[in-house]
Amino acid sequence: MENVKVFSIIIAVFSVLSVESVGLKDLKTCNFGAVYNFGDSNSDTGGGSAAFWPAGKPCGETFFGRPVGRGCDGRLIIDFIAEHLGLPHLSPYLDSIGTSFRYGANFAIGGSTIRPQNESMSLNGVSPFSLDIQIVQFDQFKDRTGHFYNRSFPRHRRNLPRPEDFSKALYIFDIGQNDIAAGLRKKNDSAFHASVPDIVDQLAKAVQNLYEHGARTFWVHNTGPIGCLPVSLHYHDIKPEELDEQGCLKAQNAYSMEFNRQLKARVIKLREELPHAALTYVDIYAAKYELIGNAKKQGFVEAANICCGFHEDEIQVYCGHKQNINGTEIYAGSCENPSDFISWDGVHYTEAANRWVAHRIINGSFSDPPLPIKHACHKP
Repeated sequence: MENVKVFSIIIAVFSVLSVESVGLKDLKTCNFGAVYNFGDSNSDTGGGSAAFWPAGKPCGETFFGRPVGRGCDGRLIIDFIAEHLGLPHLSPYLDSIGTSFRYGANFAIGGSTIRPQNESMSLNGVSPFSLDIQIVQFDQFKDRTGHFYNRSFPRHRRNLPRPEDFSKALYIFDIGQNDIAAGLRKKNDSAFHASVPDIVDQLAKAVQNLYEHGARTFWVHNTGPIGCLPVSLHYHDIKPEELDEQGCLKAQNAYSMEFNRQLKARVIKLREELPHAALTYVDIYAAKYELIGNAKKQGFVEAANICCGFHEDEIQVYCGHKQNINGTEIYAGSCENPSDFISWDGVHYTEAANRWVAHRIINGSFSDPPLPIKHACHKP
């Protein structure tokens, strides 16, 4: 715990000094007219529900009062980012009903990976909408909306993005956790480590593609501590020596840290390759790990506790599902107060936890360079 406290203080001091050193007071606030997001279920605002099957109750109960396609009781980090920028919540690209793309679009789909996997949604929850497909969808989106915008009456343009906003938009990447999960499923450490350079290179190619089409500001999240997810802790027989000081699986977190190390190096290299781009690397891992290590001090219950689902006596029923156990139907509903929990369903975070993380990354405290998101269009 003391290590976490010291780490937090170092991060805070470094951020203040670094922000002052780049002359934050002299920087103008970026005018992000739109946000385009690429990712997995951590930032999926309804794409998965539109593509496969809708997220059911009790998801969405805290903020929206109904299921809205998010694997959460309420808002995600991407929702808090949009609100902070004064923009509406992002409409999923695949959602055809009541959508507006005036201020951006969300291409994230739950279960998505950076690198295409030889797996399926029905087999193990892996989405066919890998990052390369999401980029193809964006390219088509940009071309088609531009075509119709330039040929429509003004009243028909209100739900379409302004062509000039694409170059001034913020492009967010929040993907990679499922690539790590795929590596863990295969239980081959050497194969996973050999694959990481290609995984991060494919993300870099996505950034390069967007850059070639006029994108200039990129906000790249690394992946969180997968070994701290309660689903990892509840579904495995674990020996004490396998856990770190926060009760997380050391071996699984080692996968995340190696991916993040190489991702950061690749982002730094991209800054050299894309001279007109502003690229921010966001340490989601550090932010979430700090929250987990200080759960009770931040007003949460133990980080390993799950709000939605039934996990007792070796019986595991996933959030919102029903199962007949010894003649008794068990419904895996939500806890009484989701805001007391970090984990919503064992994999995804609650709205309260997402808010906690979002408020700490948007001010630049966990970013390289350490600029607030509203100044992310500037190169230090």
